[in-house]
Amino acid sequence: MAEVGEIIEGCRLPVLRRNQDNEDEWPLAEILSVKDISGRKLFYVHYIDFNKRLDEWVTHERLDLKKIQFPKKEAKTPTKNGLPGSRPGSPEREVPASTQASGKTLPIPVQITLRFNLPKEREAIPGGEPDQPLSSSSCLQPNHRSTKRKVEVVSPATPVPSETAPASVFPQNGSARRAVAAQPGRKRKSNCLGTDEDSQDSSDGIPSAPRMTGSLVSDRSHDDIVTRMKNIECIELGRHRLKPWYFSPYPQELTTLPVLYLCEFCLKYGRSLKCLQRHLTKCDLRHPPGNEIYRKGTISFFEIDGRKNKSYSQNLCLLAKCFLDHKTLYYDTDPFLFYVMTEYDSKGFHIVGYFSKEKESTEDYNVACILTLPPYQRRGYGKLLIEFSYELSKVEGKTGTPEKPLSDLGLLSYRSYWSQTILEILMGLKSESGERPQITINEISEITSIKKEDVISTLQYLNLINYYKGQYILTLSEDIVDGHERAMLKRLLRIDSKCLHFTPKDWSKRGKW
Repeated sequence: MAEVGEIIEGCRLPVLRRNQDNEDEWPLAEILSVKDISGRKLFYVHYIDFNKRLDEWVTHERLDLKKIQFPKKEAKTPTKNGLPGSRPGSPEREVPASTQASGKTLPIPVQITLRFNLPKEREAIPGGEPDQPLSSSSCLQPNHRSTKRKVEVVSPATPVPSETAPASVFPQNGSARRAVAAQPGRKRKSNCLGTDEDSQDSSDGIPSAPRMTGSLVSDRSHDDIVTRMKNIECIELGRHRLKPWYFSPYPQELTTLPVLYLCEFCLKYGRSLKCLQRHLTKCDLRHPPGNEIYRKGTISFFEIDGRKNKSYSQNLCLLAKCFLDHKTLYYDTDPFLFYVMTEYDSKGFHIVGYFSKEKESTEDYNVACILTLPPYQRRGYGKLLIEFSYELSKVEGKTGTPEKPLSDLGLLSYRSYWSQTILEILMGLKSESGERPQITINEISEITSIKKEDVISTLQYLNLINYYKGQYILTLSEDIVDGHERAMLKRLLRIDSKCLHFTPKDWSKRGKW
C-alpha cells in the first residue's frame, strides 16, 4: 500500500463521496493538485466520468491507497487536432468497448447528421402496420415505461424528412388521440432561412476556434491545471451564498478569500463584508442598468448593451463563468446584448438568470450564453429564459438556435422546451372536413421561431417520425400525450407577449454598434 507522501499529481485512485441518495461510493478520481495547510495535506480530485462541478478538495482519509495508479511517463506528443488531452503524467483513459457498443451517451453532446433530401425511390413495407418504421435500424423504439417520460436519443442513421415532405400521423397501437399529417410546405422568407449544416456540435465534441464575431465558445486549446480547478470558494450575492462549480478568472488576490462578496445590483466584487457595506452606501442601483423591456407580476427582463454598460457586463460574465464550463470569457463585451431576468421585491430587482446574444449573428444564434443561478434552478426559470429568447426572435421575424456546445443542464432544458413547444403545436391542430390535420416542418419553424434543424432533431428525439406508404407520418401515442399534458400542468411560468415592449434594431447599419 502506498503512503500519503507518495501521492503526486496525476495519480488515480478510488475516492469516497456521497451520492444523490446519500450513500457512500468509491468512484475513480484523478489527483489534480496537492497542497499543504498547517502540516495537513489536501488533494484536489476530479471524479472520472463525472462533471467537473463535483471536483473538490479532500483529505487523505477519503483516499483508497490500496488501488492507487501512478502516472505513466509518456513523451509529450501532440494529441488529436493538435489539442492537449490529459496532463502528460496522467494515465490515459480508454473508453470501454461495451460503452461504445451499448450506445450510451457521453458527457459531450453527440453530433446528429441531418439530411433534407428524400431518396428518389423509397418503398413502403409490404403489409406493414401504420406505426411501423421503415426499417428496424432506422428509428429507435420508444420507451414504454409509464413512470418516466424520457426517451432515447435517436441515432444519426435515422432517416430525416425534408422540410416540405408530406407526412401523416397515425395512432400508435390504435391509442393516439390526435393524428397530424404534413403537406407540402410554404416557402420560407429569405431572412428566416439558414442552411446551417454545422449547427450541431463537432464530431469529437470539441468546437472549432471561436469566431471573430464574438463567439463565447471555448476552444479548449488553453486548458491547463489552473483552469481545471475551482478557484473561488464561496460567493455571497444578496441573501444567497453560492458555491461555484468551475474556474472563473477573478483577480488572483481574491481567490484565497473564504467568501467573495458581490453587490447584487451592479455585481461589483469586494474583499470583505465591510467593503460591500461601504459600496452599498454609494451604489444607487436597485435594478440592472439598461431598459426594462418586459414585466409581468414580479418577473422583469432588462436589456443591457455590452458597449454602453461594460463594467456590469464584464462582472456578469465573471459571475456566469463560475457556473459555465463550455464558454470562454471575453472582456470585450461590445458585440453582445445581455438580457437579465429579475425578481422584484421591496428591496429591488434581484438577478435570477440571464442570457446573452450577439448583436449580429451570421449563424442565426439567438443565445450565446444562458444561465439560471443555482438558488433559482428547478423552478421553471430556465424554460422561461429560453421562451423569452424565442419570443424576441419572433418579434425580429427570424428563427434562432442556441450557440453550441450546450452544457449538460442546458441541453436538457432546451430538449424539454423544444419538445413541449412542438407537441403543443401538434396537439392544437384541428382537422378539417374529417381529414387528418396537416403541417410541415417549415410551418412549425415559422410558428415557434425554432430553427428547422432543431425541429427535426426534436421529432427524432421523441421518436415521432415514421415512414408509411411513401410518406412520413408523425405518431402521437397515449404515453406522449399524457406525459406532455402532465408536464404542461407543472409549467406555471410562461411569457406573455402582450407584456413585451421590444423594438429590434438593425445593428448592421450601426458602425460601431
